[in-house]
Amino acid sequence: MEIKKNPKSNLENYSKIFLQIGLVLALFVTYAAIEKKTYDKIIGDLGVVNMNAEMEEEIPITERVEPVKPKTPPPPTPEKIEVVEDEKEVEETVIESTETDETEAVEVEEIVEIVEEEEVVEDVNFMIIEDSPVFPGCKGNKSQLKDCFNKKVQKHFSRKFDVDLPNELGLSPGKKRVFIGFKIDNKGNIVNVRARGPHPKIEQEVIKVMKLLPKMKPGRQRGKPVGVSYNIPFSLLVE
Repeated sequence: MEIKKNPKSNLENYSKIFLQIGLVLALFVTYAAIEKKTYDKIIGDLGVVNMNAEMEEEIPITERVEPVKPKTPPPPTPEKIEVVEDEKEVEETVIESTETDETEAVEVEEIVEIVEEEEVVEDVNFMIIEDSPVFPGCKGNKSQLKDCFNKKVQKHFSRKFDVDLPNELGLSPGKKRVFIGFKIDNKGNIVNVRARGPHPKIEQEVIKVMKLLPKMKPGRQRGKPVGVSYNIPFSLLVE
């Protein structure tokens, strides 16, 4: 005897439906997993931590010690007043009067008059003089007056010196140096002329020429006329 199966109870007829349901569930789970949102965890405010409260140290309470004030010294004892008896003689101090009697002769000591000596200014070199001597005809400021003085002295020497003298003395050819020195005194006169050259006659000629210089306006130092020393070298060409 065969058992008959009910066609409705055969599960094979629903296999396709189960497969479709399974696929739909799988797709739904996958979609839900993809679309699931995650959020960062927010930690609540922990509050403000007061570290100063823990760092405070306990300060020991100390007693204030007041300094000991020095005792004020006692006032000095008053001087002992000595009582003098009436019978004892007391020396009195006599104060002499400074008033003079008109009838008495007064001796007057001799008054010595002090005369201040006039300051003597020594001779000053031409290079450092405040106001240099002025050659007649020169004008301008201090620097221009010095340059003009030098040029005028050199021109005077070139015009007055006997240029034939070195050749007449038979000196060897070449340049010969001659050193000249003189002084312009505090009145402007040419004094103390000196010369040093290759021959005594040349020195004499140089002194003669320099003494022919005109009278100058004297130089001044600190506002006073002074003597001014002047030195200059010359070159003579002997052929």
